Amino acid sequence: MNEPGSLVRALSGRLVARNFHSYVISEIGIGIASGRLAVGAILPNDAEMMDRYGVSRTVLREALKTLEAKGLVEARAKVGTRVLPRSRWNLYDRQVLGWIQEAGPEAGFLQSYVELRQVIEMQTASLAAARRSAEQLRMLLYWLNQRSMMAALAEPFALAEFEFHRILCEASQNPFLRAASGLVEFGVVQAIAPQIRAGMVEFAVQKSLMYQALADAVGHAEPQAAGVAMGQILAADRVWILGV
Repeated sequence: MNEPGSLVRALSGRLVARNFHSYVISEIGIGIASGRLAVGAILPNDAEMMDRYGVSRTVLREALKTLEAKGLVEARAKVGTRVLPRSRWNLYDRQVLGWIQEAGPEAGFLQSYVELRQVIEMQTASLAAARRSAEQLRMLLYWLNQRSMMAALAEPFALAEFEFHRILCEASQNPFLRAASGLVEFGVVQAIAPQIRAGMVEFAVQKSLMYQALADAVGHAEPQAAGVAMGQILAADRVWILGV
């Protein structure tokens, strides 16, 4: 059985390239997300971090710039690089969400996430039913079938479920919803991870009828029915994500 954390790294086949730049980003990012690098703390100087991670100054500086762009750190002249509070983090960034997942998100964060997901995905489903193309419907049905076929394999199942949701984002024809695929991916991981920990051996059965109803609503161009079906899926996921 796969460990829940591995879903973050392999969910949609985007394993991060094994290079020094990505290694340093991930090590510092997870350190910040886990609290090992506390908010307000000043990161060690360049020489110490170069020695710790075994990288050149150029690689380290580029990694810190990437983390600054994601809102995790802020560099100040004569002060150093300071760890920023979560209110500054880009929570729509897939990597940032992955680090939070690996660190173990707290209950309050998950509650806030579930509230946002409800708004985004129900609207996405409704718009997809109204605007989807024939090709997008074909791909939606393909991933629905894959979801059933891979029901006993955590990572392939998670991939199929994520791709189903991602196609809905594409079919909405809304660029802001398309850009929210990282949030969708986070929700898939959050719902499946506790099932893995609980020893589940078949992941599809609980929501199979709900997913079929959603696919049917999209196929028949029924926006209201699509939103309702998505709401049922999210309610089932909410129980796993929040434990209530």
